[in-house]
Amino acid sequence: MVNIMQQLIQYVEQLVPRGMDFILSLAIGIIVFFVGSKLIKKLLKIVRRSMEKREMDPGVISFFLSASKITLYVFLVIIVAQIFGFAASSIIAIVGSAGLAIGLALQGSLANFAGGVLILIMKPFCVGDYIIVGDVEGVVQKIDVVYTTLTTADNRAVILPNGKLADSNLRHSNIVKATKEDRRRVDISVGIAYDAPLNLAKEVLMKIGESQKDRLPDEPIRVVVSELGDSAVILLIQLWVKPEDYWTTRW
Repeated sequence: MVNIMQQLIQYVEQLVPRGMDFILSLAIGIIVFFVGSKLIKKLLKIVRRSMEKREMDPGVISFFLSASKITLYVFLVIIVAQIFGFAASSIIAIVGSAGLAIGLALQGSLANFAGGVLILIMKPFCVGDYIIVGDVEGVVQKIDVVYTTLTTADNRAVILPNGKLADSNLRHSNIVKATKEDRRRVDISVGIAYDAPLNLAKEVLMKIGESQKDRLPDEPIRVVVSELGDSAVILLIQLWVKPEDYWTTRW
């Protein structure tokens, strides 16, 4: 009984320092992670301001900051792990193995990352451009590591994978850059009855087109018959506006 008590006392005496060491390491790890997070955010703000002063492309800035944030946090986690007593070589081996496993599991995300790099290098579009991708269109707001964000005319955010955008661009299939030129044509269809006076309808539509304040006055307005429908004659009025005025004129 005495031996058991002595062993128990020895175990407690050894356990207390270990527990204190763990608590101390935990406290230091939390402090380092908290301070490191603050420093990373401050550093990224400084880098952003520096890149903006150099008037770098907003898409490049967004992409670089996203990649830098991920990299810096990985290093911060490695430092915190070392505080808990993990060897640097073991941590690097674990990170490498985890990176390989994640890479195999997330091949699509890696394709999106590569697509983001291609977009920034080839510049098929930039932040602020109005693009049409399949049945989605809007203004490019951000080009991040994996996704590109568009804002539609009705103020919805659309998230598109960079891999598909880059693939579409390389195949010349379905990316339309609507802001590449300095003007854009608006086509508005209007139906009239078959017994309505056609010339009068054209004159009215012509006056409506001329009254549009956003239209380019140097460009001609056209009013033509585009279709003979089942119950109406479809007239098409065409006028030219600046790209940024397209939606206000169209709707």
